[in-house]
Amino acid sequence: MQLELFTHRFAAIARQMGERLQRTAVSTNVKERLDFSCGLLDTAGELVVNAPHIPVHLGALGLCVRRLRETIAMEPGDVIVTNHPAFGGSHLPDVTVVTPVFSAAGADGDLLGYVASRAHHAEIGGIRPGSMPPGARRLLEEGVVIAPTHLVRRGEPRWDAARRLLLEAPYPTRAVEENLADLRAAVAANHRGAEALMILAAEHGRETVLHYMAALKARAEERLRAALARLPARSYTALERLDDGAPIAVRIDVGDVANIGADPIVTVDFAGTAGVHPGNLNAPPAVVRSAILYVLRLLIAEPLPLNEGILRAVDIRIPPGMLNPPFPDDPAEAPAVVGGNVETSQRVVDTLVKALRLLACGQGTMNNLLFGNPRFGFYETVCGGSGAGPGFHGTSGVHIHMTNTRITDPEVLEHRYPVRLERFALRPGSGGAGRWHGGDGVVRELTFLEPMSLSLLTQHRVEAPYGVAGGSPGERGRQRLVRATGEVEELASLDGREVGPGDRLILETPGGGGWGRAEE
Repeated sequence: MQLELFTHRFAAIARQMGERLQRTAVSTNVKERLDFSCGLLDTAGELVVNAPHIPVHLGALGLCVRRLRETIAMEPGDVIVTNHPAFGGSHLPDVTVVTPVFSAAGADGDLLGYVASRAHHAEIGGIRPGSMPPGARRLLEEGVVIAPTHLVRRGEPRWDAARRLLLEAPYPTRAVEENLADLRAAVAANHRGAEALMILAAEHGRETVLHYMAALKARAEERLRAALARLPARSYTALERLDDGAPIAVRIDVGDVANIGADPIVTVDFAGTAGVHPGNLNAPPAVVRSAILYVLRLLIAEPLPLNEGILRAVDIRIPPGMLNPPFPDDPAEAPAVVGGNVETSQRVVDTLVKALRLLACGQGTMNNLLFGNPRFGFYETVCGGSGAGPGFHGTSGVHIHMTNTRITDPEVLEHRYPVRLERFALRPGSGGAGRWHGGDGVVRELTFLEPMSLSLLTQHRVEAPYGVAGGSPGERGRQRLVRATGEVEELASLDGREVGPGDRLILETPGGGGWGRAEE
């Protein structure tokens, strides 16, 4: 009973952080689309509890905090910021703000844990507005690279230094005031979380708080072992391919699940996956860990906060390559990763789900849509169909797996940006047929009202979302640009164009795969 009560207290802290972040941010991406995540971590820097935010963010927070602990001083009154994938970041638009939390005495030995916020900045520089250039080849081209840096040092804010960092990069931000406002919102959110954790420790004692953090992680491990014991086999393999043919291979071996606290009993091995991607579909290990944590959480059929106790029993093996790219000190020499976070992460989940036969493939993409000019950058992800499973149909028009954001409201979209929303509707029949059918994708049409740059990062435009047990695959996505002259241009999975007044984008998102033969 006490563990359940503390679990809800911990979760309340993360939710309060998210509420403050949303209320105090100014960007459409954070305030309206809710593209942010907040979490509470223990003294070891491991995720204990999260608010119901973005899976691709949350699973990476622990690795990020642990990398920061190894790299930079973290004392009472400090707030650290980074977006660097070598330090547990996902891609450059996702900026992480971390605050160490100490008991009221404030001594280094009284560490209670960490609170962290990760928010997607729709504009943080790069070679194209929106900071997700489809043609990027190097990390530097994707925006301002923020190595671990003190945003606040011993209680003294460093906003002038943050402004210089954002404006003096080789490809600086186009929206510095919005960046700084959202960073202030993240600091405020962390302050709320730190304050709430200190109050909890003052009421119940530091040791009690740490005890229940550890107990929650132990419970997660025990629940995972129980779920693994129900699996019918001990070894699972799968292979999926990105739209450009790059393979993602996985082998999952399950050993003895009897003893909690024993050596890892699940091995997740990505041997056979593609080497370093020449474009921007490289996924840092933090993103891969997020995908694994998410899928293993799906096996646990009870409400349980996403936390790293689940990974105690897991040995993750990621060979150098697309899912474990090198990050030299010079960002100009590091590979691009912006598509790896949003698209490769989804395809990794597709592969893991396929191996475990949990459900059919969903749309397997975030359908990243970006446009802007030197004055602004806009970003949104677009929903699609989810996969069917044994005993249930897929759902139409939803975000799935690694993303969990809102679409931009038409009123907000048209008021703040020079576009007109022509149509937003379901795409009937795009879900795969089966005994249980896949969910349908959607159609989203936008007309541009002034010159700007358009970028798209998507998947499942070539590879169809698979069905399972005889179910049909979902329809592939499609995107095309209808020029004001009437000319139609088909767009690739990763593509970019310059558009002008009257040009219209028609985006059709994939449907989910079906489960079982339709004649059943």
